[in-house]
Amino acid sequence: MIESYREGVLVNPYERLNEEQVKWLDEASLSILADPGVWCYNERAAKLFQNHGAKVSEEKVTGTTCWRVSFPAGLVREAVAKAPSRLVLGARKPENRLLLDAQVPRVYFGSGSEANVWIETELQEFVSMNNGDEKIRVPRFKQLRGTTALLSRAAHLCEQLDNLDFFIRPLNIQDKEINQDNHDVNKFFASLNNITKHVQAGLTSLDKLPDVVRMAEIIAGGPEALRKNPLISFITCVFKSPLQMVADTADKVFAIVESGLPLVISSSPQGGSSAPIQEAGMVAQINAESLAGITLTQLIQEGAPVLYGSVPVRARLDDLHDLYGCPEFNQYNIDCVQLARYYRVPSYSTAGVGDAKVPGMQAMFEKLLTHLYMGMSGAQYVHYAFGLLDRTNSFCPLQAVLDDEQVGKVKHCLRAPKVNPDEVQDVLKMVKKVMASSHRLYARHARKAMHSGDISSPYRFEAKGMEDKVIENALAYMAELEARPADRIDGALQEQIFKEVPGILPTLKTV
Repeated sequence: MIESYREGVLVNPYERLNEEQVKWLDEASLSILADPGVWCYNERAAKLFQNHGAKVSEEKVTGTTCWRVSFPAGLVREAVAKAPSRLVLGARKPENRLLLDAQVPRVYFGSGSEANVWIETELQEFVSMNNGDEKIRVPRFKQLRGTTALLSRAAHLCEQLDNLDFFIRPLNIQDKEINQDNHDVNKFFASLNNITKHVQAGLTSLDKLPDVVRMAEIIAGGPEALRKNPLISFITCVFKSPLQMVADTADKVFAIVESGLPLVISSSPQGGSSAPIQEAGMVAQINAESLAGITLTQLIQEGAPVLYGSVPVRARLDDLHDLYGCPEFNQYNIDCVQLARYYRVPSYSTAGVGDAKVPGMQAMFEKLLTHLYMGMSGAQYVHYAFGLLDRTNSFCPLQAVLDDEQVGKVKHCLRAPKVNPDEVQDVLKMVKKVMASSHRLYARHARKAMHSGDISSPYRFEAKGMEDKVIENALAYMAELEARPADRIDGALQEQIFKEVPGILPTLKTV
């Protein structure tokens, strides 16, 4: 049986660091983990580290008990080496599965964040003050609170986006019926019921992990089928930078690893506040946090499927908010991708985030700066790439559609060159044939390249006249995508899920 996966794009990685610089950062990270070490607020994790040779001492920090953990370099190296370099993230449709191999720079792009705000776009018509006969259509934007219905709509739209390879919930659900007890099951069901690609999210309540896993087992065809085709995975931000392991998130890491499902160890320090702003300092610290988190997973269960997660950002120096649309964001991230490759752990990275609050030229500039560079880096799993605005505070479906076109062009740009002896011989024959003709034009020979997908198409939303109609054209295309029928979970399986998994809103059966 031949297994199928999404194609992604295989790149020749762009690397900022030479081999010596990678080793310097590796040694700096191990030095940080040895001294000062990490402040661990989870007793179970601290004892596990201690049982494997770490130096652990109990301390009081602002009245709270924590454990100072100093890691021997050998412990970290041995544990990280046990993490699998190759893993599969499953999907409802087998052809949408992802094959992540740390040594193969095949890049996949997906959504991300859990924004509280949904930005709806509509065109309004205005009359020119200079010419009453001239009317223009202008986009206007409205903010909505995230809901399960809107999350379902986001998943359905992302199912239709050709260049979106996986789905991380981009919207927080805030219905009045949603609480801590039912947040997770509704978030996962709304996603899984509307998309056949891989679904990933954080876990709000540890107690609800069994319900989420059971839901996935029913869809996959049972516990064993889910382990072979893990159509869900989890994000765990186990570190609060700088170097503080969070108690409840560490508990989630234990439980997720023990469930056998994949997880991301994600760290997101801010250069200039919770990490050094200098490249070497930022990357050494985030790498130390990622290594400590991966070490935890492998001490819990050797061979646990884990991704090296890096989401480094830089502080604005005027208000200390996150600054994504800047060169340093790329520099930090590219370095982390190289380090993940050095440790042979698949890389979860970041692109497509900026500071623009609405779709437009600023958003396109900031996003393209990261889409292209992070695609070039060879990161296996690039999240945040679709629909985010105002850093990670808003999700806009129109922006997701615009981003899909942009990511598609980036993927085409980064394709491996199609140059080999057969291609060269074909070209030589073509040149001789054309030059022997009366017209001496290559137009008819372009058709073969077009039909094979070797040639890119023009920008989908281009304007034909003097008016900028990119947003208008994108809105029309988005309406076409959203009008397509949803590929929902089979009705009998839905009934079984609602019977066995408590707390799912009844309205989600129809959205």
